[in-house]
Amino acid sequence: MCIRDSNENAPAKYYSQEDIKDIIAYAAERFIEIIPEIDMPGHATAANRAYPEYSGGGTPEHPEFTFNPGLEKTYGYLTDILKETSVLFPSQMVHLGGDEVSFGNEKWKTNPEIISLMKAKNLKDVKEVEDYFMKRMADSVFRLNSKLLVWDEMANAGLPIDKTIMFWWRHDQPKQLRTLMENGYRTVLCPRLPLYFDFVQDSTHRYGRKWNKLYSPMEDVYNFNAAGFVGKAEELNLIEGIQANLWTETVPDQMRLDFLLFPRLAALAESAWTKQKNKNLEAFKFRLKSHINLYNQAGLYYYDPFQSGQHPETPVKRKKPLNYKD
Repeated sequence: MCIRDSNENAPAKYYSQEDIKDIIAYAAERFIEIIPEIDMPGHATAANRAYPEYSGGGTPEHPEFTFNPGLEKTYGYLTDILKETSVLFPSQMVHLGGDEVSFGNEKWKTNPEIISLMKAKNLKDVKEVEDYFMKRMADSVFRLNSKLLVWDEMANAGLPIDKTIMFWWRHDQPKQLRTLMENGYRTVLCPRLPLYFDFVQDSTHRYGRKWNKLYSPMEDVYNFNAAGFVGKAEELNLIEGIQANLWTETVPDQMRLDFLLFPRLAALAESAWTKQKNKNLEAFKFRLKSHINLYNQAGLYYYDPFQSGQHPETPVKRKKPLNYKD
């Protein structure tokens, strides 16, 4: 789950080192391992507001969106962050993102430092600059004895297969998954449909995201079949598992979070850990009726698929239209 504040002018918030230790210990008691993500070179607006000397470009919609890969000091700055991250998180895995860089790299074409880098390293376009940046930062991760995790935009970046796990999230680009399989990368499946839990889960819901009027109902989560996404039986061995993503720009409070998570979280667990031949949606729904009693005991504000009016949808404020493509 990614924590984001929809108010870009809100006062800065942060976790202290002691906070991180407490969170990791709390998760470990529940057999959960926390893997940090330090997204780069894009999604860097917050960092660039704090340290503008490392900013490399953006757009009016996505201001100061990228780090500057043309400045040598950028790599030292980010490596220092990764060193602290490695000390705080014992997972020995770090996610470097690498997604949606095109939202803010248009200025790279006119940035003098980046132009100099392109000439010096014989990089033909901004995508090659992006790949160069990621390979350098990957080296920092590897020197920390950690495994590298990245989004599927890095499918052709030339990252080492034995040290990298890719995450396929763009459901509308199955060719990216094919590239990952053909290149032999271990891969986590987390396509927006149906595994983005900030998408609405009922046709009547007005808040949250849709994709051309499509959304992520509990039934689609339960029926998700990882084997259906590979072309060859041996490729299934490359699939690490599945993951649901919940981006919290539209999640202002715990009530909204619960509403988006439950009961889809139960459907995700069964989808991930139950063989396809053993799945039975109606049997799952029957068991879920009893499971909902646990939600009530825990005081969760869940979506009830059997009585949709039991817990009305919680409203949120958002900037983007409800039905759009990323």
